[in-house]
Amino acid sequence: MVSDEGSKNLLKKILGFGYWVQGLRCFPWMAVNFYLKDGLNLDPSSLQILMNSANLPMVGKPLYGVISDAVYIKGQHRIPYIAIGVLLQALSWLAIALLPPSTMSIFVISLFLLLSNLGASVVEVANDALVAESGKQPTAPKKSEASSSSGQLQSFVWMCVSVGGVLGNLLGGIAIKKYSPQFMFLSFGILLVLQFFITVAVREKSLNLPKSSSNSGIRKQLSELSLALRRPDIAYSIVWFAASFAVVPILTGTMFFYQTQHLKLDSSVLGISKVFGQMGMLVWGSVYNGKLKSISPRKLMSAVQATTAVLMLSDVLFVNGTYLKMGIPNSVYVVIFSGLLEILLLFKVLPFSVLIAQLCPRGCEGSLVAFVMSAIALASIVSGYFGVALASYTGVTGEDFSGLPKAIVIQAACTVLPLFFSSWIHSDNASPQLQKQKNKKKN
Repeated sequence: MVSDEGSKNLLKKILGFGYWVQGLRCFPWMAVNFYLKDGLNLDPSSLQILMNSANLPMVGKPLYGVISDAVYIKGQHRIPYIAIGVLLQALSWLAIALLPPSTMSIFVISLFLLLSNLGASVVEVANDALVAESGKQPTAPKKSEASSSSGQLQSFVWMCVSVGGVLGNLLGGIAIKKYSPQFMFLSFGILLVLQFFITVAVREKSLNLPKSSSNSGIRKQLSELSLALRRPDIAYSIVWFAASFAVVPILTGTMFFYQTQHLKLDSSVLGISKVFGQMGMLVWGSVYNGKLKSISPRKLMSAVQATTAVLMLSDVLFVNGTYLKMGIPNSVYVVIFSGLLEILLLFKVLPFSVLIAQLCPRGCEGSLVAFVMSAIALASIVSGYFGVALASYTGVTGEDFSGLPKAIVIQAACTVLPLFFSSWIHSDNASPQLQKQKNKKKN
């Protein structure tokens, strides 16, 4: 019998390693960008459409969450799904690495990328459910203690993802210059094989998770998820959060071509830029855990949204060459500001995850958290398609970037829009009407 302390330590190790590998996924995905641009000669719009479409399996997260909540495999409902997801990822990356280049087409690599993201989404659902479940440990006698425990674990896994991202981007920026993309795919595939064997060696009962009464079938689980989503505090918060991503047209494909084709920046600069962004996430997780947990999620997320809009306007000066005239090299700006701006909107995920973990009814942690992550994935895909449409509208192509400043201004304006509806985010000082509806639902 494993002690409570031993169970907590084992859970942290499993989650820490799992989220670290999750953050390290940027390593092969950096190679995918260059493989598609240089190997398959895709233009910016096609590259962005393919990269966003590859995230479609993420939209199915509610289904994976419901299944993992309701369907037990040999008495376990989290660890087996982590193992299955890791195996799917390993198979996809190893196939891309080992199959002859002559067999690789846009269609074939798209299938493997879809398979990889399917496996990753299953792993993320199971890991997120473990975090949500552990935040409801019955050993915490007070609500405040449970919230604090949940916030600490959320911050811990957030930092593990960030550390993985820092390492993945740093190694990726170096490796893409010295090795082929296939070597990077192979290396990550081998790491996933190692994670698979580590995962299957763990027994879920040793994690001492709280007992759930939800092992009553998928239909019952869907009913519980439906009831949770009807709660105004949950529903309004999710709608705002997803919309805050969806209405912002992202220009990642365009900026990637602008930096590599137009500015001729070295791949190592892009890698260091992403490292800087991931370090920002790491610092954010530490600061949130130490200083910001007591601040309303509504205030934190609104502040992040507003800060993102301001930094986007800084990109206009960058594209117009203002910073270069001031003596700031393009590479310095890309490393510091572009890297941070690329992930700044993700800062909202940490306080929102803590909020949802606190609001989530016991028994549907996997399905509700998965629904939230699915909403984010769908919103990100919509955002990517909007970005392609915006680039087309402003006349930005792989050779002509004259319309890029206009596109960035429109992007910043769209980023401000969700701030007008920030009252939809649940807080302890929610409006009396929403609070009355919440209490009625509970009763």
